[in-house]
Amino acid sequence: MATESPRRPSRCTGGVVVRPQAATEQSYMESVVTFLQDVVPQAYSGTPPEEKEKIVWVRFENADLNDTSRNMEFHEIHSTGNEPPLLLLIGYSDGMQVWSIPISGEAQELFSVRHGPVRAARILPAPQISAQKCDNFAEKRPLLGVCKSIGSSGTSPPYCCVDLYSLRTGEMVKSIQFKTPIYDLHCNKRILVVVLQEKIAAFDSCTFTKKFFVTSCYPCPGPNMNPIALGSRWLAYAENKLIRCHQSRGGACGDNIQSYTATVISAAKTIKTGLTMVGKVVTQLTGTLPSGATEEEILAHSNLRRSPLVPGIVTIIDTETVAEGQVLVSEDSDSDGIVAHFPAHEKPICCMAFNPSGMLLVTTDTLGHDFHVFQILTHPWSSSQSAVHHLYTLHRGETEAKVQDISFSHDCRWVVVSTLRGTSHVFPINPYGGQPCVRTHMSPRVVNRMSRFQKSAGLEEIEQELTSKQGGRCSPVPGLSSSPSGSPLHGKLNSQDTYNNFTNNNPGNPRLLPLPSLTVVLPLAQIKQPMTLGTITKRTGKSKPAPQISPSKSVGGEFCVAAVFGASRSWFANNSGLKREKEQSKQFVVESLYIISCYGSLVEHVLEPRPLSTAPKISDDTPLEMVTCPRASWALVRTPQWNELQPPFNANHPLLLAADAVQYYQYLLAGLVPPGSPGPITRHESYDSLASDHSGQEDEEWLSQVEIVTHTGPHRRLWMGPQFQFKTIHPSGQTTVISSSSSVLQSHGPSDTPQPLLDFDTDDLDLNSLRIQPVRSEPVSMPGSPRPAADRRGVSTVIDATSE
Repeated sequence: MATESPRRPSRCTGGVVVRPQAATEQSYMESVVTFLQDVVPQAYSGTPPEEKEKIVWVRFENADLNDTSRNMEFHEIHSTGNEPPLLLLIGYSDGMQVWSIPISGEAQELFSVRHGPVRAARILPAPQISAQKCDNFAEKRPLLGVCKSIGSSGTSPPYCCVDLYSLRTGEMVKSIQFKTPIYDLHCNKRILVVVLQEKIAAFDSCTFTKKFFVTSCYPCPGPNMNPIALGSRWLAYAENKLIRCHQSRGGACGDNIQSYTATVISAAKTIKTGLTMVGKVVTQLTGTLPSGATEEEILAHSNLRRSPLVPGIVTIIDTETVAEGQVLVSEDSDSDGIVAHFPAHEKPICCMAFNPSGMLLVTTDTLGHDFHVFQILTHPWSSSQSAVHHLYTLHRGETEAKVQDISFSHDCRWVVVSTLRGTSHVFPINPYGGQPCVRTHMSPRVVNRMSRFQKSAGLEEIEQELTSKQGGRCSPVPGLSSSPSGSPLHGKLNSQDTYNNFTNNNPGNPRLLPLPSLTVVLPLAQIKQPMTLGTITKRTGKSKPAPQISPSKSVGGEFCVAAVFGASRSWFANNSGLKREKEQSKQFVVESLYIISCYGSLVEHVLEPRPLSTAPKISDDTPLEMVTCPRASWALVRTPQWNELQPPFNANHPLLLAADAVQYYQYLLAGLVPPGSPGPITRHESYDSLASDHSGQEDEEWLSQVEIVTHTGPHRRLWMGPQFQFKTIHPSGQTTVISSSSSVLQSHGPSDTPQPLLDFDTDDLDLNSLRIQPVRSEPVSMPGSPRPAADRRGVSTVIDATSE
């Protein structure tokens, strides 16, 4: 297998198939040697290295192809099991590319085109339909939304339109024009969101008509000019003001993380600011401008200082209940559709992401020191009654870094945050908060917040009592916060909060005080992208391509990186003779981490958490450490010699098959007739029914009669009579069965005097005299039963729980 090429053409799509290659992490000296062996011979021989196209952005996509909740039968038919394939989008300086990496491990090219620079692209999932809402583009799906430099009209400014192309027919079905440049696209089953610099426009997924828009976004310097997070239903964005009447309970807490390194860096920045101010004063006196600074920059800086906008505010809206038109959060507006409104950072927000369930939100600011994890607990009345729990502060470091990607594991116990420096930070968290430890993260399944010992010992009640007495770390009451820095981002309590504090004798309501304590978590692993491809090699015995400098190196050494969690796909690369069933029999604690960089190399990293090696004793509360290693790699970067792969595609294309499966499921879920089906199956059309008569209404659906028609024994229904029988335990020789209709449950002793239940000496108890075998119930009269009513008179019925 070492002599075979990792690339071959695909039979079903016509694209390229790339096999995984075993990857090993070399030391620094080994990478230098590999660099010299690759570059020096080519310099002497004069043979140019293999030319590769420049990658601008990378992204892991969620579409119909990897939607297991709506196309489970598709994965079962194609032998992919419950693990969906990874869907990867790569944007080049000329066009884009779509890859699919199934559980078999062979990456398959699904789409490839060269039509100029592409800023953003999305594969739109099939929308949710109903009897009142139909999909106008059902025959054209799947659809690809693209924002490129030259739109379909050709007259609009660059990156000012979104073109929707049909991957089934290859034609453009819709074009949405804007006056200002577009920076990003987001989509789910309900809406398509177009992100502008300070505006958000949402369009309905079925008709692509404008549904609502937001114009109060806080601008960010980059890399995301307008960061948003779109879940399955909620949309979070950075608000430019904090409105007290809509502010939710909770929010960001004072982290109070000030290490020696942070103190030194802060002092250096203070000195730099002072010198800069002195330089500006000298510049104003001499009438000259410093080199590298322009009047526009100084004017923008002065305007920013006078700006009334408040950074770090997050607003979450419900895309289903929000009103059409402009979404405005102000003191005069109502809270319809507003889920939460709270302060998240003191600096402008740079990136946000929801977890798969949509209940956790991770936010980062422009500094990139700390990442905040919030739990959103909504209230049906208004956003001011909702609670936002600050569960975690993920501390990355003291140096500044811009975050470009955030990804959750499927069980929401791990978060990976990637920065523009090319480093991916892996953090352990719990969906319910608390300190990560051996008990919570060394098991392949999610465990409860409290163990059985903690519940039986009453430690949970003791912890709640101590937290309520101390006011809680996150308490917004001034002076009661356990953090020395307090909580400056919280507002003052109003009369409603005071009333809730007075009546807060129900610890089961998570929206009431005290709020849970904040936990600071450090990264267990930091996976850095190599400066050259020689750091991660492929041991195939063939000559490796020359190292490639990052295409983003010219803009300050920034690396576009995307990461996602998934099942291991490196079984073929490590041992081609090993069967996949044997490899999958090993149950891993953590899923593998897949990282794609601007080099076009997709690398699978194996994560192995373990108890802290320096711990004197290993227990459930022992902290964690992690060992990571690269296991497999796929070379997915496109070369100019590759052919384009454009629609229309064949009917057996994976994207088309997945779209058909999801649409069929959506029709059945909405109670509609799928295209090409003869019609809904009724009870009278089913000849396997237990009932032989075909009388009744013709439009009666069969599914609503399943329990009546196909129910088999016992001879009664679940709702006909009591299901339990009460029995009392008596001394030896006497056993009494009391039915549920008895007015008083008493046991009678030898003297026939009433005695309380269980009022007897347990030493004289004879368990052998008890009737262990239950009394079998007699048939109950049913409609249509052939037994005459006269035969059923006088028959007593005793029903117990064991007759089912």
